[in-house]
Order: sequence, then C-alpha cells, then structure tokens
Amino acid sequence: MADELNWGRNLAYSARELHRPTSVEQLRGIVATSRGLRPLGTRHSFSAIADTTGDLVDMTHLPRVFELDPDAQTVTVDAGIRYGELAPRLHAEGFALQNLGSLPHISIGGATATGTHGSGDANPPLSGSVRAVEFVTSDGGTARLARGEEGFEGAVVSLGALGLVTRIALDLVPTFEVRQDRYATLAWGDVLDRLDELFAAGYSVCGFTTWAGDDFGTVLLKSTERELPEELLGARRVPVVAAKPGEDPGKSTEVGGVPGPWHLRLPHFRLDAVPSVGDELQSEWFVPRARARESLELVRELADDIQPHLHATELRTTAAESQWLSGASDADTLTIGFTWKHHPAEVGRLIPRVEERLVSLGGRPHWGKLTAERNLEQLYPHLDDWRALADRFDPRGKLRNRWLDERLFS
Repeated sequence: MADELNWGRNLAYSARELHRPTSVEQLRGIVATSRGLRPLGTRHSFSAIADTTGDLVDMTHLPRVFELDPDAQTVTVDAGIRYGELAPRLHAEGFALQNLGSLPHISIGGATATGTHGSGDANPPLSGSVRAVEFVTSDGGTARLARGEEGFEGAVVSLGALGLVTRIALDLVPTFEVRQDRYATLAWGDVLDRLDELFAAGYSVCGFTTWAGDDFGTVLLKSTERELPEELLGARRVPVVAAKPGEDPGKSTEVGGVPGPWHLRLPHFRLDAVPSVGDELQSEWFVPRARARESLELVRELADDIQPHLHATELRTTAAESQWLSGASDADTLTIGFTWKHHPAEVGRLIPRVEERLVSLGGRPHWGKLTAERNLEQLYPHLDDWRALADRFDPRGKLRNRWLDERLFS
C-alpha cells in the first residue's frame, strides 16, 4: 500500500490490503472476514478519515445503479458513482439535484459521508438530499435507514463508522439552467457590512480572498436569473472564463453570463480536467451565520502569516440540515475553506491558530479536510446519540480507525 496516495498526495494509506469488490456479495464477504477496515471513495479527503492499518475497501468498482422514480422525484444510485457521472443522466431525464460541490469528481457515498456541502443560502449540504442509505454492516449483514426512521439523522454523515454504504436514494428537483458571473474588485468593508446581501445575490455565491489588504478579492455568482446587474456591492462584473482566480480556464466550467445546465455551472471544475490547483492542501470550517462577521475579522488578524502559504480562501454559505455530524447541523453557516500551498510544516502550524479562533465561535471542521481539533464535544450536541448508533451497527469497533477514535470515541 506504500504507493497508494490520496488525491492531494499528502497521505500514504497504511492499509495492509486494498480490496476492490465488484459486487455487493463480494463486499459482504470481505467485511465479514476482515478484522478491521475502512471504506474508500475517490480519495479526495485530505484528512486521514479513510486510513486504516487493516483493510481498505475501494467502493468505486461496485456495479452502477440508476433507479429513477419520476413520480416521487427520487433516484437510487450506487454509492461509488461520481456526481459528474450521475448529473448528465439526471438532466437528460428532466431532473436535477438541488446542490453540487465545486468538484464533480467526488463519489456520492464519500461526499455525503464526510459532510461535503456545495453552496447557497437555501441549499443544505449534499447530505440534505439523501432520502435513504443502504449499507453493509460490520458483520457482513445489510441495513437500510430512511428519512423519518430512528437513527437516520446519524446515518448519512456517518464518516464510514456505521457500515460501507452501497446504495443511496436522492431527492430530485426539475432540471434548471444557471449562469456564472464574476465580480471584482470588492472592498473588505463592504463585504463585512453587507454579508447577508452578498450571499443572497444568487442561487450560489462564492467569495475568493487572500485576506491581505483592503481588497477582498472576487465573487463568483451562480444565478438562475436571466439578467444580472453590472455591479455587486460596488464591484463590476468582469468578462472571465476561469471559475477561480488564477485557475487554468481549461479546467473550469463556463463563466461569463452564458446560461447552461445546472450540472455544467454549479461545480467550479469540469469532470474531464484535474480540479483546483492540484498540488495543494485544504482545510475548512462551518461557522454559524450569526457569527460570520466575527469569524472573518478574527481570521483577518492572521492575514500576514496566512498569505505566503495560501492559494486562496473560498467563502460560501449553506442552509441548516438535520444530520447530527454535519457542519450545518441545525444551523445556517458560512463556510471558510482554505486552499493552501503544499507547505506541510507551515500549514500544519497555521491550522491550529485558525481553528482555535473559529471553534471559539462554534465553527465545525470539515471531516474530509485537515484539522487540529480533538475535543469536539461542545460542537455536536447529538454526538452521544451518534456514538450509540455507531455502537449499534458496529459493536466491536471494526470500522473505526485512529483518526476517528481521537476525535469521536475518546
């Protein structure tokens, strides 16, 4: 396993064996005989959440599933399919998902299990669209939990600790079009004074900053409206094609006011291209919207230390949802996501300093990204409920690893 790395190339997996089951029956046999294992999706987690010294199970080779129910507006899919593979098929049938992450490359099972979120004032994280999950339990059996059933609130953002998810049912909406427009240059003072106005300006609004100086940076506005104003908080709309500042336009979905299908505009990046910078580290926190301005002001105090090691920070919003371990559990949030340069030592020293400030305001870390926080009791009121659920489905702790034990079971 020494040559098996995550996407960010900051983690070499420690597993003694990597399994790639091609059927649920084969998967059940692997789980039943293993003494310790973890599920693996498309390897986009920067944290060690998927690592194990036992068996690592690649869930992306299971058979594709696509069971559409047009009347109920739901679809059931395999957990290993990527959003970018599912979305065009839904669009062709006249349906859409309410929300997508910035990368279409991520698997549905991995993204929902780690609380990956997408953006938009009215859009909960990706887990909010999940209606039911089916999974293989630690003894090789199977289970299903659906919305409204006891324990469902801990079953989607499960961190892989309940079982290995095989099938997921998703809520759908009618297909729709989106346009993307970039606005530059915004002043920090205007952003802080008018945060709610800024993030209410579109279906999804993403702000990009490096924290330094009075110039906030740019805003990417994703809108279902046909016409948009030339100015946003005093910033002018600019003709650009790259979704993120400094990115290769060839990687990005189309920007510049041209309406297109939801799945070709809500993500920042194209499925057929390497997303983001490629050689990077990432960390992110969900901060309650009521503390959004305070959180930005506190991080700005570290601007001089942050800037030399940063590609960009992206600010987005999410609507509250009910999943116990979601960063948006019972709270509308502002997400503060750092795309760091690949400076492991320097970034490793900065993350605790940023995190201390954000956690003091109720900020919750993104499970799939780099974090320093160990004591999470005060951040998740339903943590004991989730632990009991994990014990119910995995009484021997076969699906745990050191990373989970340090944060959730100690």
